[in-house]
Amino acid sequence: MCGRFALLTHTEALIKRFGIEEIIKRPEPRYNISPSQNVTVVVKRNNRQLTEMRWGLVPSWAKDVSIGNRMINARAETVVEKPAFRNAFKKRRCLILSDGFYEWQKVGKIKKPTHIRLKSREPFAFAGLYEYWKTNSGKMLESCTIITTTPNEIMSPIHNRMPVILNPNDEATWLNPDNQEVPELIPLLKPYTSQQMESFEVSDFVNSPQNQGPLCTKPVNSTVLEFSKRLSVPSGSA
Repeated sequence: MCGRFALLTHTEALIKRFGIEEIIKRPEPRYNISPSQNVTVVVKRNNRQLTEMRWGLVPSWAKDVSIGNRMINARAETVVEKPAFRNAFKKRRCLILSDGFYEWQKVGKIKKPTHIRLKSREPFAFAGLYEYWKTNSGKMLESCTIITTTPNEIMSPIHNRMPVILNPNDEATWLNPDNQEVPELIPLLKPYTSQQMESFEVSDFVNSPQNQGPLCTKPVNSTVLEFSKRLSVPSGSA
């Protein structure tokens, strides 16, 4: 699953990296983004827009917004079948921006928080879906979910799921609202290559969603980070 992540990259760098043409909402750096909060997304409408949506998809037919608390993730294997996600999969796909996410590795009776990111430290895009829901006051709420898949070599010792990080070359296809070809879209929902990723244990300071700041992403020790780097080097490499 994916239940917490960060986005620290400056807005100007996001604009360049994701080809943003219009800014609806400029993001603030955040170390510890949690469900039900607003997250930074890219959508393709008339142009590529940078905006924000509530994390936790609320289907258009939902009776109240609380259902979104159970819809923070959608499984790649069943996303085209589930009533909450299947229409959004065809018509309302988005990029949910991040530059690192957290997962808790169970070690005995202890859960150790781990930070996972690209070795390049560059921002990336989770494969996301979004939906519209009308509130009692008549306002339109935009909400989203992150699609998850099976883990790669970096993630498998930590958790049995990982968020789908899209290959940059696939982002335009994913964003295109005119593309409703399920057989073309499903293959994009694959584990990201582990050779480009690293993981390391961080302080349990990150356990509380209220906590923000550099301590959230600071490695507990360098040994864990170096092990992660060695693990992600292909066999036979120098």
